[in-house]
Amino acid sequence: MVYLIGLGAVSFVLLVWVVTSFNRLTSSKSLAEEAWSGIDVQLKRRYDLISNLVAVVKEYTIHEKNIINDIVTARAACMGAMKIDQKEKAEGALTASLTKLFALAEQYPNLKANENFLALQKDVSSVEDELQLARRYYNGAVRNYSIARVQFPSNIIAGIFKFEPLSYFEVMQTEERNSPHIKF
Repeated sequence: MVYLIGLGAVSFVLLVWVVTSFNRLTSSKSLAEEAWSGIDVQLKRRYDLISNLVAVVKEYTIHEKNIINDIVTARAACMGAMKIDQKEKAEGALTASLTKLFALAEQYPNLKANENFLALQKDVSSVEDELQLARRYYNGAVRNYSIARVQFPSNIIAGIFKFEPLSYFEVMQTEERNSPHIKF
């Protein structure tokens, strides 16, 4: 009888541990997925603003088709990217193209003074700030999930239930560090 009570108590403790570990892993993964959706929301806002920005700039910079085409191509690549590493690469190219566009605006005083352009430039800057916050939140959620996934003893539960690793979101640094070179 004591043997059965002891076995029942050990089984109960083991069951509580499995459920608690599983729930902690599931919660951490859900937070990371929710954080990724926050990045998607900001990226969608960014893509919408870029379309409007390109339309305004086209009016002033008819002969600067290359920069506008680069932005349109980079935006399409970003929207078509499904995996995090694809998004990272595409976002780096889009950021570089936007940097060139804002540098180009310096060459066109009328564009630089245009109210629509200024408002859109301000909105894009605001979205970039929000996007940076969303990336940090996502990376923090991935970090917490990764820690929970590899810590002992929850790593046993993660292995049994096949909790896969998640990737951090990192924009290619080399593209953001290089200043744009515009040739006329």
